[in-house]
Amino acid sequence: MEYSEAIIKHYETCWKNKGMTRFWYKGPIGKTSLDFCVLEFPPTSDRNMWTYATCCMSSISDITPLEVHMFSSIQDQSIVELLTVVASYHQNDSQLDIYHTVNFGRPWQGKSKCHYGLISLPYLDGPNLEDLIFSDSLKRVKFYWLIPITKDEMEFKKGFGIESLEEKFEESEFNYLDANRPGVV
Repeated sequence: MEYSEAIIKHYETCWKNKGMTRFWYKGPIGKTSLDFCVLEFPPTSDRNMWTYATCCMSSISDITPLEVHMFSSIQDQSIVELLTVVASYHQNDSQLDIYHTVNFGRPWQGKSKCHYGLISLPYLDGPNLEDLIFSDSLKRVKFYWLIPITKDEMEFKKGFGIESLEEKFEESEFNYLDANRPGVV
C-alpha cells in the first residue's frame, strides 16, 4: 500500500467517514510534494464538525513523519489554505513536531484572534488516531491536532510550558470550534 493510501485509510477508519480531496492552488502549493492534499471530512451524527486533515505533509523517509488536522464548525476552504501553508513550511523550511507552534499569518477564520496553531496530541480521538505503523517500513507516522491559538496563548506556552497552557484550556473549557473564542490567558 502506498503511503498516501495508508494515511487516507487511517483517517477514514478512525473517523468512520469518507474524506474529500481538496487542494489550494495559490501560494505555496508548488512547493509541496506532488502527493500532498488536504482531506475534508463532513460532519456526521457522531462528529458534529468539519475536519480538515493533511495527507502527505510528511514523507515516509522523514525521521518522524507527521500529519495534522483541524476542526471547524463550518465548511471552510480557507482551512485548506492554512494546512497547505503549514505543510509547505514543514517540507521546505523547518520540520514541525509535537508542541511546536506555527504562525498562520492571518486569523484562523474571519476576525478570529487565533493567528497561530499549536501542534498537540489528538485529544478528541486518542491513540487510535495518533499512531499509524506504516507496514512497508514499520515506521510510525504521528497524527496530531493543530489547535488555533492566540498570540497571548503562544507567548504563555513559551514562558510557562505546554502543560500550563493545556491546564488553562481545561480550566476554561475553551470551545475549540469557536473562531471568536476569547483567549484563555
